[in-house]
This record gives sequence, C-alpha cells and structure tokens, in this order.
Amino acid sequence: QVQLVESGGGLVQAGGSLRLSCATSGRTSSDHATAWFRQAPGKQHEFVAAISWSGDKGYYGDFVKGRFTISADNAKNTVWLRMNSLKPEDTAVYYCAAGPYLSTVASEYDSWGQGTQVTVSS
Repeated sequence: QVQLVESGGGLVQAGGSLRLSCATSGRTSSDHATAWFRQAPGKQHEFVAAISWSGDKGYYGDFVKGRFTISADNAKNTVWLRMNSLKPEDTAVYYCAAGPYLSTVASEYDSWGQGTQVTVSS
C-alpha cells in the first residue's frame, strides 16, 4: 500500500495562497493516480483535483474554477496542490489519496494520508 504524507496547510487570509505537498512512498506500477480531497466539519469528502503520475491527465472539482493547480514529479514521488485566491469556504482538512486510476470518487482511492488543515480567515 502507498504511504502518503501531506504538508503545507495552515492559516491564511482570504485571497491568499498555499501550496500543499504530498510525499509518497511504496508506490507500485498499479498506482496510476493521485488526488486531493477535502473534508469540512460535518461534510463528506469533496473531490478537489486528481492527476496521473505521468502528469498528462488531470481533473478538477467544479468549485476550483481555475484557482488551484495540481502537479506531480515522478522522480520526487511528490504531488503538489497550489491554491490561489483562497476563500473562507475552502477551509477544510485536505487529504492526499492514491489509486489505480483517475477518478473523482473518494471510494476508488485505496491509500490515504493523514490530512493537513487549511483555514482561510475572512
């Protein structure tokens, strides 16, 4: 199973930026995709973005609207999520997940990190 460790969360004012990192290890040839999900208190996991490890395919949640960028570096086994123009409603725990194929569905990812808190103040 893939191990994932997120970092980069924190407190930021509305309109600010953060870059989240997801360091992975133990990835096999069957782990083709990495995604970011988020979970606000009392809500289910929400799809944020996903990318293939080759970097040639990516998807974003509808709410992103060009504010976030997902990228991957195969050599460094790291995936990043650059978040710009942050809004208070972006406040959540952000999770990195790995799975066999690109998907927007949380249950289709079988390895998850512990999450990193992002708090956006108004």
